[in-house]
Amino acid sequence: MTSADLILAIDQGTSSTKALLVDKTGRIIAANGVALDCEYPRPGWVEQSPDAIVAGVRDAVAGVMADVEPGRIAAVGLSNQRESLVLWETSSGRPVGPLISWQDQRAAATCQVLLDQGVGDLVRQRSGLPLDPMFSATKARWLLDEYDPDRRRSQDGELRLGTVDSWLLAQFADEHLIEVGNASRTQLMAVADAQWDDDLLALFEIPRMVLGRIVPSSGPFPSIRGLPPLLDGTPIRAVLGDSHAALFAHAGWTPGTVKATYGTGSSVMSLCPAPTLVGGGLCLTVAWDTGNGPELAVEGNIRSSGATLSWLARLVGSTPGALADMAATASSNGVHLVPGFSGLGAPWWDRSAVGLLTGLTFGSELPQLARAALESIAFQVEDVVDEIHRLVQPVTVLLADGGAAANDRLMQLQADTGGRSVQRAEQTDLSPLGAAHLAGLGAGIWDRAGLVALPRPRTRFAPVEPPPTGAQRRTAWHAAVARARWVGPTAPPGGPP
Repeated sequence: MTSADLILAIDQGTSSTKALLVDKTGRIIAANGVALDCEYPRPGWVEQSPDAIVAGVRDAVAGVMADVEPGRIAAVGLSNQRESLVLWETSSGRPVGPLISWQDQRAAATCQVLLDQGVGDLVRQRSGLPLDPMFSATKARWLLDEYDPDRRRSQDGELRLGTVDSWLLAQFADEHLIEVGNASRTQLMAVADAQWDDDLLALFEIPRMVLGRIVPSSGPFPSIRGLPPLLDGTPIRAVLGDSHAALFAHAGWTPGTVKATYGTGSSVMSLCPAPTLVGGGLCLTVAWDTGNGPELAVEGNIRSSGATLSWLARLVGSTPGALADMAATASSNGVHLVPGFSGLGAPWWDRSAVGLLTGLTFGSELPQLARAALESIAFQVEDVVDEIHRLVQPVTVLLADGGAAANDRLMQLQADTGGRSVQRAEQTDLSPLGAAHLAGLGAGIWDRAGLVALPRPRTRFAPVEPPPTGAQRRTAWHAAVARARWVGPTAPPGGPP
């Protein structure tokens, strides 16, 4: 008999789906990735194909297991992009309409109407989240208005609505569930008791019947079906939102741990010792529930980090890697790029902010723009870390992960910008690894002590820039942000536009 000694981790992200095989030592022994496209049918709209997401999971799993006996898989862990939403038919399992991405801004006007009605404080108090189209509730309302305007099909159980974890569990485990951390990002769950909130459901006009049952991050979940070469009946032991999974992989249950994930966007997250202190531009969310009740976290969400380099690369016919190489040896010479492509997220939460290049001169060339794009990532992350430091707990070390964190110059920029140490995980894709860690705990691959003892090698970056220089750079950045956020008949900060 084959020994079940491996964990399969699946990370369904915005730009790709990845699959890892993790052994008992915590070592990744195989990995496979499948690219995923986004579509932009109108300004501010971002969509993906739900069927392409399912196909990507199939291909990623088949590729990573090409030379592995299926009986060796002890359990599956899943991490996923958050806030994105799918509507599908109960009977057929087929999607109704596109997946609406977390980046999508089509519901901005709906958010503004609700804010004008004075319900912003209620939404924030109940859900822990600011009223913003990034979160799922207004996407849910848009989908139902479009495909079930009278809500009859939803009320009759003919339709199901869910985040990406919910969609994949329906496809490969045939149950309508949603993991509690993902549910906390919908803006429909009361963060205090981890249950769907009747007032929020009524406010956003979402029938409870159309939503899945909220379950802990460690389940219980149904077993896998129809995902070859996995054996039917392989247990799912963990589901986590991608940012939550990255924090878990960092051993984020340790007090004072703050991590930044550098992906398409960025998430800066830390467990929250005192939720009543949360304010400013931070969100209160559920990090995970491993069977002992939900653990809360504070988070700041940045809409565009790695996506900024990708946008500039498309614009100039280059690649993100080539631009990062240019940025490593260049100075921005006063150029700032504020990536308000769909407004600004934390800590500003300003939907009216615009994308802006400022400080251009005749001497500005592509290396200066590349440097400004790279610096915008470090500036945005530091703005959120500073909020956590100011409102929640002191931050002396920032833990980093994600694809863009592989750039040494960005990590050094981050250390200099904040004046604090940055420790980068050598395994930059921590979301699937965090899902593997929790799944391995549930499968008995590790006990709690074994999980704590797993190797977490890191590369350290210490600040080398004098603090006054970093402060001056941040002051100039904030002036550029103020210009990007300016709306009105008078001149913006710093003079006329």
